[in-house]
Amino acid sequence: MRLRVEHTTHYQYDGPVRYALQQVKLTPKERPGQQLIHDWTIAIEGGTQQLHYTDHHGNGVDLIAVDGGARELVIRCTGEVELVTWDGVIGPHRGPMPLWGFLRRTPLTRPGRGVRALVSSLGRDFASDIERAHALSALILEKLPYRIGVTDAETTAEAALAGEGGVCQDHAHIFISAMRQLGHPARYVSGYLMMNDRTHQDATHAWAEAHFDNIGWIGFDVSNGHSPDRRYIRVATGLDYRDAAPVRGMRYGAAQENLVVQLQVQQ
Repeated sequence: MRLRVEHTTHYQYDGPVRYALQQVKLTPKERPGQQLIHDWTIAIEGGTQQLHYTDHHGNGVDLIAVDGGARELVIRCTGEVELVTWDGVIGPHRGPMPLWGFLRRTPLTRPGRGVRALVSSLGRDFASDIERAHALSALILEKLPYRIGVTDAETTAEAALAGEGGVCQDHAHIFISAMRQLGHPARYVSGYLMMNDRTHQDATHAWAEAHFDNIGWIGFDVSNGHSPDRRYIRVATGLDYRDAAPVRGMRYGAAQENLVVQLQVQQ
């Protein structure tokens, strides 16, 4: 299957920007089942690409400086990715980041009373660690139904779990936190998902991966209740959202920003 992505991130400022720098992670990662990336381009209006490099997670990173005095920045990402049938198994660990590093707690994934209680409620009656992980995924969605507008990019796993709902980012953070409590390296994944019921979307997607002995990394999309399949494009990974965010940046000056995202993923 070949998927086409058209993704526009549009920042509008209410006054001239003195200085701003955006860190962009929007180039898909090659992996088993995801290959032959066709004509993937990132076009910029209102800014200049300063540098492209690969970070310690193997993510392709573009640094974009906003033009001095600009009132808007547009980042357009387009391309096609060839995908084959797969069951969510990424396989053996690769890359410069050591496997034990994915056991490290971060501010967004640090476990507290809520995550520890979640892990304890799972019990031990499972045929395998993978079966336990799927049960954990289902339990998280039961405890925290998908609901937009009640969390944000800085909401921690503990805070989300104590709330009334959350989105894919929150589900991924809770799953990662709990899997690390169980002794499994775990990481955050940002990317694209082709929806079955619509082409236009207003945000990218996120899920988690956990590592199991003798198998390697396996993906878990808590929000949708299954492992990623060939509708998923894997773009960036990291210890949490901050490592894998599609666009993050810094800005100097009093100008306030408005962000609009337009996204199409289709076969």
